[in-house]
Amino acid sequence: MRSFLKPMAGLTCLLALAAAGCSAESNSSSDAKHPQQSTTSPSASASASEAASSVTGYAPYVSATDASDNDSAGSPSVYNLAFVIADGSDCTPSWNGTNAVGDSSVTSRISALKEDGAEVRVSFGGASGKELAETCSSAAKLAAAYSTALDAAGSSLADFDVEGDALTDSDSVDLRSEAIALLQKQRSDLAVSFTLPVMPSGLDADSVALLESANNHSVQVSTVNIMTMNYGESYDGDMGTYAITSAKAAQKQLKSVFGTDNSTAWRALALTSMIGTNDVAGETFTLSDAAQVREFAESKGVAWVSMWATFRDQQCEEGGDALTNCSGVSQSAGAFGEALAG
Repeated sequence: MRSFLKPMAGLTCLLALAAAGCSAESNSSSDAKHPQQSTTSPSASASASEAASSVTGYAPYVSATDASDNDSAGSPSVYNLAFVIADGSDCTPSWNGTNAVGDSSVTSRISALKEDGAEVRVSFGGASGKELAETCSSAAKLAAAYSTALDAAGSSLADFDVEGDALTDSDSVDLRSEAIALLQKQRSDLAVSFTLPVMPSGLDADSVALLESANNHSVQVSTVNIMTMNYGESYDGDMGTYAITSAKAAQKQLKSVFGTDNSTAWRALALTSMIGTNDVAGETFTLSDAAQVREFAESKGVAWVSMWATFRDQQCEEGGDALTNCSGVSQSAGAFGEALAG
């Protein structure tokens, strides 16, 4: 997923809903307008708003530092705060490498997002900078860094957006898994999701290896959030159809990797699209695509849908950059949020 710094280029049970004997898992997102499922569903440790029903939620990505007039479009009750990364080469969490996690302007921003009862999920990683697992020297230090960021945001929801070099670095992948397992022992209510790149053919080998690492370390994963975007120049067709094809392929992989049933695998899936113009020439995710994805997600019982990002959910004005602060398509402000919320 794009960052704020530069354009992007027989295991432990995944789900607790199948059996009480499985390790309780954490659901990563929900929507007050569209609350999540009961505790017999993909996340036994999900928050109250996530435990109410099986309706697909809406949880957009937002800037942790800058408010947008479009943040509340679609009435989400969970916001994905982007992104916590390492402060330089230190094992110190920061927002986008620019703001301390306890920065007063950020905490005020988070409080404003929560005013109507919304929750916030801290998203660690992204496409730029260093994910903390690449800079911390031990699992204990890494867990402490994650914990500091979660406490500063007042959140029990953690998303790990792992891509690029961080995804192919097996050492940091295993260190992250070990640290998250430690963190979940300390925080029984911690809900964990992984955000991973996808193609219409599904998750690649590195993403599957990351999920296997998490399970081998007994991480309780609630949701695998696939980034249905930026497939490559050869994919110049309908982005809504590509998103659905990618979801179907990834769902089959979750069934295989985690040995779960069909509905459980769908409930473990989340879909995030890059609205409007994507980073790859020829890829444009339209409002029609958003409605198509929402309808499909509801039909399959997908946990939640999301987008990159609320501050782009508006038509470009003269001088606007369709890859950073607007969508690049004709729309009314907040239209993608409304379409994806259903």
